[in-house]
Amino acid sequence: MSQLPSDATQQNQAKIPDPTSAASAIRDSNSFGKNLRRTLAIARNAFREAVRDRVLYNLVLFVLLLIGGSIFLGELSAGQESKIIVDLGLSAMLLFGAFIAIFVGVGLVYKEIERRTLYAILSKPISRGQFLLGKYLGLGLTLLINVAIMGVGVSLALIYIHRGWDPLVPKVWPAILLIYFELMILTGVALLFSSFSSPALSALMTFFIFIIGHFSGDLKSLANSSSSVAARALFRALYYLLPNLTHYSLITPTAHGTVPDASAVGLAAAYTIVYSSVLLAAATLILGRRNFK
Repeated sequence: MSQLPSDATQQNQAKIPDPTSAASAIRDSNSFGKNLRRTLAIARNAFREAVRDRVLYNLVLFVLLLIGGSIFLGELSAGQESKIIVDLGLSAMLLFGAFIAIFVGVGLVYKEIERRTLYAILSKPISRGQFLLGKYLGLGLTLLINVAIMGVGVSLALIYIHRGWDPLVPKVWPAILLIYFELMILTGVALLFSSFSSPALSALMTFFIFIIGHFSGDLKSLANSSSSVAARALFRALYYLLPNLTHYSLITPTAHGTVPDASAVGLAAAYTIVYSSVLLAAATLILGRRNFK
């Protein structure tokens, strides 16, 4: 009989939550919320800075004029109007998106250091990883709006030249999404180089990686066909380390009506997330070793 009160007491104590663990969970959730708000604030400022530089407006206007020119060229080619519009429109989207990702991306960190605003930012409870992630997301939003506007321009050009609904209109948007994924990888590369190099050199190295990334298959072929062991090792290392961008540029197949399947788009999205995360982690590690005092 004396054990019954003891058992009941133990059951009641088991039902009572540990106030220490509850307070810790609340504190962790509040910390996560604060960190998220700080990161989004940096992203918002990066987007506003890109808008103030009028890079977005000028490039969108130029691309829309280029799409207008593609309509004119398409009318000169009987039966090939839609293919020419898609080919030129998506190519312009990739090139000018890469221009924004490279030349705006390499200045995101350097401008803050040059204007000494980075000192004030890092003096607050903001880590260098949060700073880089916020800059990355801000430029990513700029690119998203840029790509979306150009995609609408290509779609309207197709509708105009077809004098109605064109079956290619829904087929171009998966290709546009893949172009956006590629630009996000390029943004991560630009941020990585800008964390330790000058803007001119960072832009040059990012542009080289953009070009080499579209010839990843050739690197693999060179690794397999080379007779030198050192050359094979070098080409294999470049093949696995540099981003493989060949799966993102499906401009020509899209112009011929071929749509990438959902699995290909999903794999491209996963590759973008993983590769960009590695780039941001490396940039955070490098920036963390720099002394700004």
